[in-house]
Amino acid sequence: MTAYDAIVLAGGAAKRLGGADKPGIRVGGRALLDRVLAACADASTTVVVGGRRPTVRPVVWTREVPSGGGPLAALDAGVRRTTAERVLVLSADLPFLGAGTVGALLSAAGEGQRDGALCTDEEGRDQPLVAAYRAEPLRRELALLATEHGSLSGLPLRLLTPELDLARVEADPLASFDCDTWEDIASARARIREHGTVLDEWITAVKNELGIELDVDTDVLLDLARDAAHGVARPAAPLTTFLVGYAAAMASSEADGDGATAVAEAARKAAALALRWADENGTQ
Repeated sequence: MTAYDAIVLAGGAAKRLGGADKPGIRVGGRALLDRVLAACADASTTVVVGGRRPTVRPVVWTREVPSGGGPLAALDAGVRRTTAERVLVLSADLPFLGAGTVGALLSAAGEGQRDGALCTDEEGRDQPLVAAYRAEPLRRELALLATEHGSLSGLPLRLLTPELDLARVEADPLASFDCDTWEDIASARARIREHGTVLDEWITAVKNELGIELDVDTDVLLDLARDAAHGVARPAAPLTTFLVGYAAAMASSEADGDGATAVAEAARKAAALALRWADENGTQ
């Protein structure tokens, strides 16, 4: 993927949330800010503009001057801490932003001599805080606005994009879904519990909580749990998957090998054992 830096705007008063710490609000067990940081995990440098807090990965912290100066002042503070030719700009309240949307933005921003690319929502409205910009035109436009108005503090975000040549990216409609109200938070929490997404959300949350960076085939583990429950006893399912994880961890640490491969091999052995057990007991 194209090298890029990321700026995440995590300030603001969150007035529609009663002044709550919006970046720290949890959706699916993960802080909104951490969910956004996960979507741009391969950024060379990630700058978060806002108050310092624990995050899922290391970031560079900065604040706009004056504090509370608004999104353009925050963006200017962030871009001053970046060095890449392309800059991904995100708000910290995007619970459904994914790496696919990030990749689409960076790809579109790299076409021709355009100044960048931004997402549009379902109503066709531009989302300048779900965007990728070429750093030089972005810095130029911020400087021009500061000169014209005397300061960036308090200026509306809509002033940024009219003079920039930006591609429009029609991404997943949920990619630009932001959480401005408690109703938005409730809607986001409900969506991740839907049948088609809850398992992935849960696994991601567990890995985040445990500090695990490991991609495994969840279907293999689910099949193993099913075989153990069917061929042995229902309590055998969670205990078996725990033992597979333990064995995989031991194997990968001893051989300094790949954790995902170790999980797959341990699961294969345990599944074969469960099937043999079932055969012996005539339950198949």
